[in-house]
Amino acid sequence: MSTAQDQPPGTPPAPGPLVAITGAARGVGAVLTAGLAASSRAGRIVAIDEQRGDTTGVVWRLADARDPALTGRLAGVDVLVHADLDTSADSDYRTRRAFNTRGAQTVLTAAAAARVSRVILITGAMVYGARPENPVPLPEDAPLRAEPDASIAGDLLEIERLARRSRRAHPGMDVTVARPAALVGPGVESLVSRHFGSPRLLTAKGCPARWQFCHTDDLVTALELAITGEVDREFAVGSDGWLTQEEVEEITGLHRIELPAGLTVGTAQRLRRVGVAPGAFNDLAYLVYPWVVDCARLRGAGWRPARDNETALRALLEPLASRERGPRVPRKEAALTAAGATVAVIGTAAIVRAARRRRLGSS
Repeated sequence: MSTAQDQPPGTPPAPGPLVAITGAARGVGAVLTAGLAASSRAGRIVAIDEQRGDTTGVVWRLADARDPALTGRLAGVDVLVHADLDTSADSDYRTRRAFNTRGAQTVLTAAAAARVSRVILITGAMVYGARPENPVPLPEDAPLRAEPDASIAGDLLEIERLARRSRRAHPGMDVTVARPAALVGPGVESLVSRHFGSPRLLTAKGCPARWQFCHTDDLVTALELAITGEVDREFAVGSDGWLTQEEVEEITGLHRIELPAGLTVGTAQRLRRVGVAPGAFNDLAYLVYPWVVDCARLRGAGWRPARDNETALRALLEPLASRERGPRVPRKEAALTAAGATVAVIGTAAIVRAARRRRLGSS
């Protein structure tokens, strides 16, 4: 049901499909809502969230994307963009997994019931996995080699599984999946943004890092093509090329912490398996190994990113610089960064090894 934000009576409908966006009041969803509201490729925009946001010129329909009652809020919608995701490195991984997977499942089911013709899910290039042997760049049809674990990438893998299942269950509804590289821009909170707020950048010895970013402005223009069906199925989104670790350090002014590759990620994985480390530790591979993608499908549709990787990285750094000019962050809080977490993992591993030696010695 529409609210007072509907167009006045007698106003002709805007050309283009009626597009609904979940999570429209906050974070990335709010940014995408504002961007698509200004797009000439979309018609009216239906903004869906539990509370009204600041974007004007859209139709606000209040709903929880995880409530089956969402179906009733999708009346007349042609395309549904699901942007209501939690990718924060601070979230409890069990709560985050339930939030993300239930949201995608409810959105797909509700859209099918409401006869929405196309659903666009936003996952991430993380689904390809970050590995030292990855080609740079990865082709879009590369196998999805992320770990199906409690990490953020594991959440995205599950969402993609739900997308594939939905295509089989609802063949009349197109399900498109956008896989942005490391997303930057207003409202973005992620492992990568947290990493660049660290005092040091984590690297793995002998594994040269390659960095690729996707600015939210470029994600908007990519979604425009998905809305009109000019790209479909799965496609990657990101700036052209990549930055080397040396280039990143020059741009950011940050220095690296270099750790043995096997210890950096392997120890974190072992601790996760025995229940010592939380799921977020398993995402550390994305800070040290390459996961650059080739955006061939978008290029084939005539799309070009407006931001290069350096510009996107600088956009990520701007709010961090503002934060530094404000009140100083307590030392204890500043330590809870990606690099600090890794050091904690290694310290925990040393404790585990010492305890094992003591047990063996006393037996």
